[in-house]
Amino acid sequence: MYFTDRIEAGRRLAARLHHLKGEDLVVVGLPRGGVVVAAQVAEALGAPLDVCLVRKLGVPFQPELAMGAIGEEGVRVINDKVVRATGVTDRALAAVEEHERGVLEQRARRYRGGRQPARYEGRTVLVVDDGLATGSTALAACRIARARGASRIVLAIPVAPHDWAARIGGEADEGVCLDTPQPFYAIGEFYADFGQTSDEEVIACLEHNRAAHAMSDAPPGAGEASPERDSAPYDRAVRIPAAGAELDGRLTVPRGAPGVVLFAHGSGSSRKSPRNRSVATGLNRAGLGTLLFDLLTEAEAVNRDNVFDTALLARRLTRATAWLREQPGTQDMAFGYFGASTGAAAALWAAAEPDADIAAVVSRGGRPDLAGPRLPEVKAPTLLVVGGRDHVVLDLNRQAAARLNCEHQLAVVPGATHLFEEPGTLESVTELATDWFGRHLA
Repeated sequence: MYFTDRIEAGRRLAARLHHLKGEDLVVVGLPRGGVVVAAQVAEALGAPLDVCLVRKLGVPFQPELAMGAIGEEGVRVINDKVVRATGVTDRALAAVEEHERGVLEQRARRYRGGRQPARYEGRTVLVVDDGLATGSTALAACRIARARGASRIVLAIPVAPHDWAARIGGEADEGVCLDTPQPFYAIGEFYADFGQTSDEEVIACLEHNRAAHAMSDAPPGAGEASPERDSAPYDRAVRIPAAGAELDGRLTVPRGAPGVVLFAHGSGSSRKSPRNRSVATGLNRAGLGTLLFDLLTEAEAVNRDNVFDTALLARRLTRATAWLREQPGTQDMAFGYFGASTGAAAALWAAAEPDADIAAVVSRGGRPDLAGPRLPEVKAPTLLVVGGRDHVVLDLNRQAAARLNCEHQLAVVPGATHLFEEPGTLESVTELATDWFGRHLA
């Protein structure tokens, strides 16, 4: 079995775990890559997401080979077979363990902030990783869950060696693995994209899930429980009809939201974009609704011409806006567009339609130049956010800004490159977008 990336692996794994839906469940991902997989599982099962902080103890001269693992609650797992085979001394092992313990504590602060871990006591704890090799980190995670009082532990992974269950022993009450290929050398060989997951992506997954459950768990206010109000606030998966296709999305509406921001993702991305999700979570915290959705179906996205068809993408955005205007819970709200990369061109193109009635547009690292002759027709107040080190795109945005006749502003984030991967830069985008939409959607 072969996976496109961790997101696809998570979706396929979730399909095998449907029997757990409805249980008193918490999904825990092993940072960093396992959290991306776990986020898809948690979303499908409607469960809260947490991290299980475990660090592999890599052999000093071959760090990808685990000779053990450490974790929260003082858990320590040593693979004596690997230690003996590699000749690692007690002193070398202690040095690796000391280093990894420091990293563990640092990540606990970064991922959780001041929050406590999720409640495990008396619950089913679903431990998820992006794969299993030696089994040391999975074993440590199961022991952490047991130490925290889990009533039942389920270990779920997309891929592992054929003897993976024996490596875990009886630490998990149930195990689910999609594939056990032979021969098995490394987890990454079964993924087309097994790039390193960033801390920012982990935090975005956690915050998005936390915001979703804050919406879902909030009790309805007086007069809001009627079908006409659709029990707002809410966070739910939606399907948007669009010219013979159905587009998957996620609609989140906080209580009292004055409007909804529709996200238009860039080429090669989707509604699962961790950067867009991070911005959306910030908007939700500020009391604004968000709709993250796919502009194309999976079949359509295979054709790269569709990915760069600005007119087509703009029509899909317009259709999604019309769909929101028809929904009982959002029909009277104001709407804004947040476009990233090529999605920014689609957002501006759609906002230029004569009857668009869009309250505001924000572009992140966008290509507004691709909206071409439509730019002078945009009426919605427009904020163009560009990284200070994204020189080519910055120049294109300056040229596009000169063609806009509406209220507009060009904001440059110092030190940021095109994807805003540098520490603090995406947070700056979120603050700028929150302020812009907060002023104009209200």
